[in-house]
Amino acid sequence: MNRLGIADTIAAERVIAVIRLSDAARLHEIAHALVDGGIRIIEITMTIPGALSGIEQLARSLPESVVVGAGSVIDTGTAIAAVAAGARFVVSPVCRPALIEECHRRDAVMMPGGLTPTEILTAFEAGADFVKVFPAAAVGPSFVRDIKGPLPDLRLVPTGGIAIDDAGEWLRAGASAVGVGGALLDRHAIAANDFDALTAAARRLVGTVRNTVSHSADTAGIRK
Repeated sequence: MNRLGIADTIAAERVIAVIRLSDAARLHEIAHALVDGGIRIIEITMTIPGALSGIEQLARSLPESVVVGAGSVIDTGTAIAAVAAGARFVVSPVCRPALIEECHRRDAVMMPGGLTPTEILTAFEAGADFVKVFPAAAVGPSFVRDIKGPLPDLRLVPTGGIAIDDAGEWLRAGASAVGVGGALLDRHAIAANDFDALTAAARRLVGTVRNTVSHSADTAGIRK
């Protein structure tokens, strides 16, 4: 699947599971547990020791329908290495045009970060496939709605502090997708190797997103 296909898949799935851990010991089990719960887009942050190896292993072991990406990327060298390891999309907390250029050169989706209207538009004009609104908890869903008023073509992905029950509100506000991390990764469950709990959380999030999308489509049909 090429870059545009990956971007379309992200837009269709509407949710990205962000995995940030202190070590990679349980990365494989966690990723597979989330996939069992219906997650199809997984972001592995580069802050995890051995993240590149983890991306490579997951890209091989997860079903072909699952898209694996790299997060917390702030330099081109890391972006290039992540794509070489199997990442199909790259996410950064900041906007650096060189990252967008390098990822596109390698047919990978690039999602830089921004928070202010100027930062977000700068990322969009630099060719970003999506713009990560980060940290989302600092602004709230109404921010997405307000930004998309004058800039309706932006594809925004709020990330940072989003709870499972909040996901629908962000999507209704106009977000193309949401990035959810901590709400999916119960540390007590992980410590107890209770991966079923992670699967249940993922299933709940996917259900919330699907219900929101379905309701929005029904409402649009009624308005027509």
